[in-house]
Amino acid sequence: MCNSNVKSAGVAQIDGRPVLQPAGNRVAAPDAARPLKKSLQKSLSMPACLDNATAAATCAVAAPENAHAAYPLPPTPASVGARATKATGARVPAGAKAAAAAAAAAAVAAEKSRTKARKPGAVLPVVTFAALDAFEPAAAGSIAAAQREHVAMAQAQRKQRIAHYGRTASFSRVEGRVGATATAAAEPLAATAAATGHDEKRCSFITPYSDPLYVAYHDEEWGVPVHDDELLFEMLTLSGVQVGADWTSILKRRHVYREAFSGFNVDAVAKYTEKQMAALSSDFGLDLGTIRGVVNNACRILEVRRDFGSLDKYVWAFVNNKALSPCYKYSRKIPVKTSKSESISKDMVRRGFRFVGPTVIHSFMQAVGLTNDHLVSCPRHRVCSAAAAAARVN
Repeated sequence: MCNSNVKSAGVAQIDGRPVLQPAGNRVAAPDAARPLKKSLQKSLSMPACLDNATAAATCAVAAPENAHAAYPLPPTPASVGARATKATGARVPAGAKAAAAAAAAAAVAAEKSRTKARKPGAVLPVVTFAALDAFEPAAAGSIAAAQREHVAMAQAQRKQRIAHYGRTASFSRVEGRVGATATAAAEPLAATAAATGHDEKRCSFITPYSDPLYVAYHDEEWGVPVHDDELLFEMLTLSGVQVGADWTSILKRRHVYREAFSGFNVDAVAKYTEKQMAALSSDFGLDLGTIRGVVNNACRILEVRRDFGSLDKYVWAFVNNKALSPCYKYSRKIPVKTSKSESISKDMVRRGFRFVGPTVIHSFMQAVGLTNDHLVSCPRHRVCSAAAAAARVN
């Protein structure tokens, strides 16, 4: 029979069940399987002096003096010999002991001298995260600053290239050029300002970089009331082909359009055949679709003449024969279209006109004086207003 004492000595637990086995077969759990204590993990992860602010301050002050206590000195030949002798139990002569003590004292003195030579707080060459953060944000910030500077420079260059409101002239045309015509045109305005005692200037979209041809157009034609059918037809055509371009380039090719469309004679253009339109496209380099649209508009103008007597009466009836005067103070307030331009556009589209969107019609209204969009600070505002009043009286 088995003794109860022997059974208890050979019982082991496997998966929660008691199993009989010899006592000699029991193996202790390896140390590697045991979890590390929190204190040991903490000591391995970072020095104790970095735990909190108080410990850091204490460590920064006390570490230089007690560095050899916290971090033991490397073993010396004397200390290794002493440990070996102690382990074997052999006797050591007195001379050897004295030599070993002297060597140990010399090592301690050397370590103390090295500790004193260190700077306070520099016990360990620990690279903190603050040191790394000092480099990374600076690099990111410098890149962002460079990008912002590049964007600001691009915006400044774009503002310098603006030749007039809403249109951008080619930089090759405006780079380093201040037209003599613009300077000459500014002299009469300066003389007027000196005579009246007021500091007057053109609309803000006229800049020193504006093309002289565009400056002359602003000072002589833009906003002046027009009542001639051929000129109205011309300005309607130029406003339509100006979409996607700028007024300066259109004004430079104005003579080409006049020659191609017979001086904008409505009766002559309305009789253009398909063969003539193809020839105009090849001879003058004009888009065939644009030519067909102009010819179509000439035919629609003939219909308007039969209904209203003239194109002049038709377009000016939308404003009751009185030019609109919004009195804008800033160029940014000038809209690209208005409710009036939308109503005119709808009626013209209904009648079969082409290239007469609200934006095109508003540009047409500005060009022929249906609306006086000169800024109130521009001397041309009063001139155009006076011309509109005189035309209404006549």
